[in-house]
Amino acid sequence: MAPTDETGQSAQQSSASGTTPPVRPPLGGAGANGRMPRWLPRAMVLALALVAAFQLGSWAFHQLTGLLVNILIAFFLALAIEPAVSWMASRGMRRGLATFIVFIGVMIVSAGFVTLLGSVLADQIIKLIEGFPEYLDSVINWINTHFKTDLKRVDIQEGLLRSDWLRNYVQNSATGVLDVSAQVIGGLFQLLTIALFSFYFAADGPRLRRAICSVLPPARQAEALRAWEIAVNKTGGYIYSRGLMALISGVAHFVLLQALDVPYAPVLAVWVGLVSQFIPTIGTYLAGALPMLIAFTVDPWYALWVLIFVVIYQQFENYVLQPKLTSKTVDIHPAVAFGSVIAGTALLGAVGALIAIPAIATLQAFLGAYVKRYDVTDDPRVHGHRRRGEGPGLLARAKGLWERRRREAERHEDRDPGQNSS
Repeated sequence: MAPTDETGQSAQQSSASGTTPPVRPPLGGAGANGRMPRWLPRAMVLALALVAAFQLGSWAFHQLTGLLVNILIAFFLALAIEPAVSWMASRGMRRGLATFIVFIGVMIVSAGFVTLLGSVLADQIIKLIEGFPEYLDSVINWINTHFKTDLKRVDIQEGLLRSDWLRNYVQNSATGVLDVSAQVIGGLFQLLTIALFSFYFAADGPRLRRAICSVLPPARQAEALRAWEIAVNKTGGYIYSRGLMALISGVAHFVLLQALDVPYAPVLAVWVGLVSQFIPTIGTYLAGALPMLIAFTVDPWYALWVLIFVVIYQQFENYVLQPKLTSKTVDIHPAVAFGSVIAGTALLGAVGALIAIPAIATLQAFLGAYVKRYDVTDDPRVHGHRRRGEGPGLLARAKGLWERRRREAERHEDRDPGQNSS
């Protein structure tokens, strides 16, 4: 059989007629002369545009990371003061004025705390500088007594003043003044940005909710408003419960410090209350370090008493006070709270550690509202132990064993009366 071409005609018929068979383009899309397909340039341009857009978006995100973090902090602060602002607005006050009053109150309390704490630290630094020669003499005397040396304070002071380490430290400190000033100015600008966004979020909360709901279908609007309400309740509840625990902690430590006659007891009590409650995980240790240090300057034994009290009060707070106050606000497992703090710190640093617990509490409450739950089967393995009244306890089993042995002994006596009498 003669070979045929793609048109179905045989090669002999094509040659006999004097015509050449048509040649179809290859499967790749190129023509007979090997030109590229028409869609390839457009595909290359589209791919380059997507890569450029990705690079531009990545660069913009990294440049705006600081602003996005500030907006996130401002949003959580607005959620925290939302209950107070809504309470005042429900009684006829304008929402902007209510937000302004709350902000003024927070600023006054914060400024007063920082001022009092700064005065305490300044006084302690002055006392430390004034008493430094006496401390140095006591250390030198102790070293001379125990190590049989002949050190003198004048020689040590001259050696420090002439040392290269002190000269380099002074030069580095002088050159770093501008860097510190720039950091302070940057921190103030960051605080101003957070305060401004927080004010707008709190004052224009209803308008922001309407703007979000306007782009959602009616079925999703109820879910968005419910999520917003849960976030407000959990964040506000977290702040207020922590504030109440800070007040209780401050009063308890004030009583101790005042009884030990430690100076600056009110300011130190406020320090312990706020730092221990609003700095997660390590706040308790940071809070207890400052009163211990000041108590040590009065009497070393006082520092030990403060340490013992801090440890005991922390256990009382963890197992008695905190479960009662946070059972209706941020009732999350301690392990989950600790893990959320670690994750938040890894993602956003100190900011993530502060907002991790209310964020996880909000997510847990939101999921709990939509996850269907069932009744748990009545099984001892679920409870982890045998419930009271479900079976004999240890005392009942011991009593039953004793009764059984007594009856066996009586039956043995009844079977062998002659042996027992002999």
